[in-house]
Amino acid sequence: MKKIKDILQERILVLDGAMGTMLQRYAFSEEDFRGERFKDWPSSLKGNNDLLSLTQPEAIAEIHRQYFEAGADIVETNTFSGTTIAMADYGMEELVYELNYESARIAKEVADEFTKKEPNKPRFVAGSIGPTNKTASMSPDVNDPGFRAISFEELRIAYKQQVEALLDGGADILLVETVFDTLNAKAALFAIEEVKDERNIEVPIMVSGTITDASGRTLSGQTAEAFLISISHIPLLSIGFNCALGAKQLTPHLEVISAKSEFFTSAHPNAGLPNAFGEYDETPEQMADQIKEYLEKGLVNIVGGCCGTTPEHIIAIAELVKDYEPRKLVIPVGH
Repeated sequence: MKKIKDILQERILVLDGAMGTMLQRYAFSEEDFRGERFKDWPSSLKGNNDLLSLTQPEAIAEIHRQYFEAGADIVETNTFSGTTIAMADYGMEELVYELNYESARIAKEVADEFTKKEPNKPRFVAGSIGPTNKTASMSPDVNDPGFRAISFEELRIAYKQQVEALLDGGADILLVETVFDTLNAKAALFAIEEVKDERNIEVPIMVSGTITDASGRTLSGQTAEAFLISISHIPLLSIGFNCALGAKQLTPHLEVISAKSEFFTSAHPNAGLPNAFGEYDETPEQMADQIKEYLEKGLVNIVGGCCGTTPEHIIAIAELVKDYEPRKLVIPVGH
């Protein structure tokens, strides 16, 4: 099978849309989340989307299938909260390896099914590594700025477990995404490098940050360029942004990294900004229309959707990218 690096030189690749948005369509109840296996679990499990890989695996496979049918080249595993840190909310730390392994296995099975049907368009699985619900570089307590809810070391250990399970389950790529605190991302990247060394393997790594507001900075205060610089020492496949903003608001930040990055670039924005009810209203046509600007300016190599996006959005994006050349890589000075 062609390496993803080679394919990225030839065309723009399409990433899937939102998992959560699709799961909402199923309107799963507390009982559905629990399934038979967790029916007596002491705490409420509704909302623990990663758990559905164990209790509703057909639904997860079906969502991956819909995204591949829509034209996605890469789908993300259902593991956004797949660390002991995030799973502590449900008392499910013990299940982390299994959750990641099963999520990757389900996605890989569907990907292989599609690759077999269309060998000229191989499908890939990106192991989704979320930011956790803790931040390593800031205090959650206004009155105690020196306090940290989590250490780099705790994050490294948690991420390492997640990475090992994702790779064992068959993930082709590791995607450290929705990065709001670069220190958390560095812990994830450190863990990935460790696993690569121990297993003597190469694995493509995508990193995707989140610009949280109009100031154009991540939650831990970095501009797009600072974010790029602070993780560029790692050999990455791609760097980009997702979540928090709609496609339009993301453009200036993509321009910055596109101009300065020697890696491929990615963007998977939300379907606009949330309305008063926290829902995303941007239609597939509206979103594609904004993403067109990325393509005309040659800003991206990988593009997809985050919150609020569905297979309908991905169809529109996949249709659009066919007509455009991928962004050319920047060769750094002195190389």
